[in-house]
Amino acid sequence: MDNRDAVSAFLRSRRDRITPEQAGLPTYGQRRVPGLRRAEVATLAGVSVEYYTRLERGNLKGVSDGVLDALAHALRLDDTERMYLYDLARAAGPAPHGRTSRQQVRPTVRPSVMRIVEGMPQLPAYVMNNRLDTLAANSLGRALYSEMYADSTCGGNVARFAFFSPAARRFYVDWERMARFAVGALRIEAGRSPYDRELTNLIGELSTRSDAFRLMWGSQDVHVFRESTKRLNHPLVGDLELDQETMSLPDESGLSVVVYSAPSGTAAEESLKLLASWSASTEPEQDADSTPPSTPSSRKP
Repeated sequence: MDNRDAVSAFLRSRRDRITPEQAGLPTYGQRRVPGLRRAEVATLAGVSVEYYTRLERGNLKGVSDGVLDALAHALRLDDTERMYLYDLARAAGPAPHGRTSRQQVRPTVRPSVMRIVEGMPQLPAYVMNNRLDTLAANSLGRALYSEMYADSTCGGNVARFAFFSPAARRFYVDWERMARFAVGALRIEAGRSPYDRELTNLIGELSTRSDAFRLMWGSQDVHVFRESTKRLNHPLVGDLELDQETMSLPDESGLSVVVYSAPSGTAAEESLKLLASWSASTEPEQDADSTPPSTPSSRKP
């Protein structure tokens, strides 16, 4: 297993999006490429054309930090793309002894982390790994994502929900934006953990079953989940505009705690209170079926 194809596709895609005018380079005659030529990137990065060609063919093994920095500057990479390039370089070459087996170990959610998640009953919260699996959630988190938990084809995975479940395109008001974020997050993890078999299988499944995923994956875009605003359309309480915070745990597990909240005094805050009330009254029932009841006539989605 190696990541040459991923390296090559990423560097070509970043080169193709920059015009000579943007890079401050003169242009002469008709051009056959949509963006910069290899020789132009090499000039901007201060390396030979032969050396850059080697890099774009996917060989990042042994590349120094200085060259990576120069390449990132030449290709105008943002912070997330720069991190991804460094991950690709670190992952280049054969896997160290024992690395594959370590990747197969499933991280567990520590009891102390669960106490934190469950100690926020008025805020939807869940624990997510870098493959976008929701490993644990509090009652309100399960209520918010009730349609995902009710769909057995999702397996509690946010990416599967986004691309496989018909309900997701209604639930996520900005579905395409969210879907691209999910794809970008999986690409970041693929660059960081190329020997993760479960991740490889997930990406293969998504690519095989979803034309939309396959198209977005081909764009080579990367994304890191941090803070954002999510617009959701819940089947019970209707439209919600929530702030999302993603906090990575300070260990090697790759787990994050994701929390949604609404500003005080907003309609979204009232809707979360209603959803929390419903969740508290139906929690035993949700263990068997987390699909919410029919929307009350006074609160149409």
